Amino acid sequence: MSDTQFEGFATRAIHLGYDPQQEQGALSPPLYLTSTYTHESIDAFSEIRAGTRQGYVYGRTGNPTQALLEQRLASLEGAQAGLVTASGMAAISATLFSLLQSGDEIMVDQIIYGTAFALFAKGLTRFGIRTQFADFTQPETVAAAIGAKTKAVYFETPANPNLRVIDIRAISALARSHGLLTIVDNTFATPVLQRPLEQGADIVLHSATKYLGGHGDLLAGAVLGRKQHIDLIRGEGLRFFTGATLSPFTAFLVLRGLKTLELRVARHCESALAVAKALRQHPAVAYVSYPGLPDSPGYELANRQMSAGGGLVAFELKGGLAAGKRMVAALSLVHIAVSLGDPETLIQHPASMTHALYSAQDREKYGLSEGLLRLSVGLESLPDILADLRAGLDAAA
Repeated sequence: MSDTQFEGFATRAIHLGYDPQQEQGALSPPLYLTSTYTHESIDAFSEIRAGTRQGYVYGRTGNPTQALLEQRLASLEGAQAGLVTASGMAAISATLFSLLQSGDEIMVDQIIYGTAFALFAKGLTRFGIRTQFADFTQPETVAAAIGAKTKAVYFETPANPNLRVIDIRAISALARSHGLLTIVDNTFATPVLQRPLEQGADIVLHSATKYLGGHGDLLAGAVLGRKQHIDLIRGEGLRFFTGATLSPFTAFLVLRGLKTLELRVARHCESALAVAKALRQHPAVAYVSYPGLPDSPGYELANRQMSAGGGLVAFELKGGLAAGKRMVAALSLVHIAVSLGDPETLIQHPASMTHALYSAQDREKYGLSEGLLRLSVGLESLPDILADLRAGLDAAA
């Protein structure tokens, strides 16, 4: 089948880049378990190393199973090229180490994944790279903080953990006007719901551990963008800065996950919207944050740049953290866990779990309340999810 024959998202996720008839009729792409590759001559090796000839040299920078996954992810995000890594943090680190150097500055939204926040706030400073945090929901504050040494801007949308929505098009245009790169973490939305490159971003990152893999059984990351950037990140960030190569078997599992991505995300979104509405109606709940709720902050923007609200819901109870602990303790179907995008519904307390690397002062400064809970709505039957949450909420009241 020609790769240009079909344009549908799910069709590309299932078929792109692979012809079973070229692999003895095997319907599933083969898994290449090799660390090194042989060559017909030294000149052939040199040409492959220089990029003037197709081929592979060593498993740290390329493998046919990885390459197929990279091709499909790039297509789904609308990118020229892609790179997969051993984790989402590996994707972030490899990108930053390739694009920044000592003396540079990077603008970062104040609400991001806790471990990424630690990298920006503490890790990069050890290498002479300065991070300037700002409220990216207010582009004017970002513009005011950009300096002569700023090289890039970085943000998540929807953001982890409170699901605030950032205007990708506005921030990308602002960055471009100053000659800066725009880097967007699209883990929460996935390319099913949102494609930042189409809205002006330069580089998209994913923790493929989450929705792309989709089964809670792997760790993986991805970087998508223009070929010049991906080649640089592969040649430097992956090859010798981090060495954080994705195993071929894990790439095989992510390829499996992509085949059902569109279907799974639709179910996550449908159930999450129902959960958000139910939470909002319960007397124990103080507020609910979900981009798909018409009266939720950021709804109009989310409605413009996303096709649905996503599979996560953030909320706080009127009784604060004490009530939240009572609620969580009463749940039986919903599990306490830090991840998201799994078939199982998961709940966590950001202040003590995913965002514990923010200091208490920073959490207060940036509006990450101690009572905030984040729910990753899974694929179980919706009535069962709602019944378990109601039991928890009743116990918290």
